[in-house]
Amino acid sequence: MERFVIGIDVGGTKTAYGVLDSRKNIIRSLTHPSDAGSSPEEFFGQIAGNVKKLIAACGIEKEALLGVGVGVPSFILYEEGYIIKTSNLVRIKEFPARSYLSRKLGGVPVILDNDSRAAAIAEYRYGAGRGFDLMFYCPMSTGISSALIIKGKPFRGTYGWAGESGHMIATPGEGLECGCGNRGCYMSWCSGSMIVKHIKQWIAAGEKTGMIDIAGGIDNIDSIALEKAFDAGDPLAIRAFNQMVRWFGVWFFNLYVSWNVNCFVIGGGLVKMGEKLLGPIRSAFDRYNHDERPVYFKTAECGEDCGVLGAAELVYGAGEGEA
Repeated sequence: MERFVIGIDVGGTKTAYGVLDSRKNIIRSLTHPSDAGSSPEEFFGQIAGNVKKLIAACGIEKEALLGVGVGVPSFILYEEGYIIKTSNLVRIKEFPARSYLSRKLGGVPVILDNDSRAAAIAEYRYGAGRGFDLMFYCPMSTGISSALIIKGKPFRGTYGWAGESGHMIATPGEGLECGCGNRGCYMSWCSGSMIVKHIKQWIAAGEKTGMIDIAGGIDNIDSIALEKAFDAGDPLAIRAFNQMVRWFGVWFFNLYVSWNVNCFVIGGGLVKMGEKLLGPIRSAFDRYNHDERPVYFKTAECGEDCGVLGAAELVYGAGEGEA
């Protein structure tokens, strides 16, 4: 009998679904914006409804569905499938997401894990992390995070949220407040969502920029408008780029000296900026690293489906166990 798995990648801006067949091919996909205003019940109720639609559209019988894997950008008690908090979807907190989803789906097995860790599993097995015993997957997107793979197994830590390094404090009490509740974490200085908040703060202080016209209004400024303005030599865009480069360089170096892992696989939407961002980040890292042993910065290879594939791998069993 053909067996199926559904992988779901919950992001700060969008949620993506994929139905995988027995050969691990995605046979049907679905995406929708992530609604930051939804309650946990509303948010995961929508996910359950979309899973049911996918099951019906593919004609999958209940006994043919192995399970549903979900990657969420949250602090998670892994064993319980319980979400503590979510910095980019601040209302998604203190919620038993795994049991809620399974109940809504009539008892279908559900495995919940951090979205970065799910994507790390995919990159380790099928992407840029192949051949490395130790690997960090580091998404640079709406938020920033890291997930550590040790000899094929994801490291989750004591409670399940190992790798939330974007919320390590760089400047205690300084800067903008992050969704984690602190000021001065790395994410607050250089993530896609937070750099836009810095830009808007600079504009409110009287600084000029072409990003407003490029985006069609200050409220529409995003990383795309930032990149276009940077390419045009806009001083405020250059300032934002330099801030991102500085803090990303420090973040990667601190991960390297903390763990001595020499393979960083970088994913997420900011990677689309390519070498204009990644090249200077490597240079910033090199200014701190006074050792000639190789450190690899690799771009993720699984593409837009990375999070969905990784979430599905949770069901297949690749995500089980601790290093």
